[in-house]
Amino acid sequence: MLTIGCHLSVSKGFLHMGKEAVSIGADTFQFFSRNPRGGNVKTTDPEDKEAYITYAAETGIKTVLAHAPYTLNPCSKDEGLREFAQNTMSDDLRRLSWVPGCMYNFHPGSHVGQGSETGIILISDLLNRVLDKDDGNIKVLLETMAGKGSEVGKRFEEIKAIIDKVERKDRIGVCLDTCHVYDAGYDIVNEPEKVLEEFDGIIGLDRLSALHINDSMFGLGSHKDRHAAIGEGRIGTEAFERFINIPLLKGLPCYLETPNELPGYAKEIALLKSLYTLD
Repeated sequence: MLTIGCHLSVSKGFLHMGKEAVSIGADTFQFFSRNPRGGNVKTTDPEDKEAYITYAAETGIKTVLAHAPYTLNPCSKDEGLREFAQNTMSDDLRRLSWVPGCMYNFHPGSHVGQGSETGIILISDLLNRVLDKDDGNIKVLLETMAGKGSEVGKRFEEIKAIIDKVERKDRIGVCLDTCHVYDAGYDIVNEPEKVLEEFDGIIGLDRLSALHINDSMFGLGSHKDRHAAIGEGRIGTEAFERFINIPLLKGLPCYLETPNELPGYAKEIALLKSLYTLD
């Protein structure tokens, strides 16, 4: 069975997100760990916490993905911004440790002129400091990026270089974003198996922990990072059908981040489920 969900708002609590997910045919979901454009965080209601744990167990929600705020830049030139990223990530991992099956996804950041090698060092240093002080078991995922501006993570080699410098490798995984990798120049439309073989040869498929399923508005090698609804972009429905049915990806949770509201997500989830043949 295809494990699939979409990005939901945490503003009304975890139980509400769980019920929204189930209402649109999802069995997982993604949410922001805090305000995506700032740093404010909402305190978890103990009653909501217990109600969600029960509901998730009853409905089969076994894994969810927390997405770090966009304001995090682990490889900023500014030491204060790097400290903010470290403190935020540490706090997120601590606060979310109760969520069953939770993983934590973040954008590696932008080196802002320092060069990718410096960016890689700063990102891995931050991860080492965060994970050294965290005794939880939430897996931290590096997201593949489109290469907009000075983003680190547009090439598999950059993701691999970060992981190589992290001491707690057991806590590190990768989230592959279809829009991002296509925009970065990996042709998942015509050669998806080849792209995964390259990923495996550089990073290792054992590191691949989640998939962001997004169509691309601008397409191959554009480095634009503009998501489109499934079938309305340059990747297209046929390519997604081929991609989700690659046996190497079986069992990985998929998360939609397309420009949609709940009814649109429900249609995309139904579509992708109808195209899935690996069961």
